[in-house]
Amino acid sequence: MKEYKNYIFDLDGTLLSSLEDLAASTNYALSKYGMNERSIEDIRHFVGNGVGKLIERAVPKGLDNPLYEDILKTFKEHYIRHNLDKTKPYDGIENLLRSLHDKGKGIAIVSNKFYDATVELSRHFFPNIIDVAIGERENIRRKPAPDTVVEAMKRLGATKENTVYIGDSEVDIKTAKNCGIECISVLWGFRDKTFLEQNGATNFVSDPSEIIEFS
Repeated sequence: MKEYKNYIFDLDGTLLSSLEDLAASTNYALSKYGMNERSIEDIRHFVGNGVGKLIERAVPKGLDNPLYEDILKTFKEHYIRHNLDKTKPYDGIENLLRSLHDKGKGIAIVSNKFYDATVELSRHFFPNIIDVAIGERENIRRKPAPDTVVEAMKRLGATKENTVYIGDSEVDIKTAKNCGIECISVLWGFRDKTFLEQNGATNFVSDPSEIIEFS
């Protein structure tokens, strides 16, 4: 693996262990409308494509459920208040980002999490380290479409040749491919190695320190 100048990271499952808070907000919204709660494993498989898709997968009949929009709104309201309850960086992540920052690397977070939460979590956990943080918002396609990553690259002054994308899911693999950049798949996140291999992953790291070796 070559040395890169710019590092673009997914957020949930890559930098942050956030599954418990995502599950708590999902189940709060479901229970408020009299629906059965979902297990942690359910939520693990539902995340990756943005909160709209998370709630679509969690709600019976998905988008056809007449309460879908209300449940989504309730989830967002609850999550923005409780996204720091149990969420924390994975072991070694802060050291990784600090090392990259000290070496003068460009660092961005690109997430399918809604924009306000992405920015808030970035500022809270990684102050003065992250150059660009982009979340889901209107009028721009979310991952795996390349739009948000391309925007991050422009803001970093990055090229395809000197940029790597780092994530934990099949969405991240597709995103990197759609952007024409290399991808590193982490093995501490929401998907296992076999699943990632089945979805085209070829470069793996099992500890954040391994990424520093290529910086």
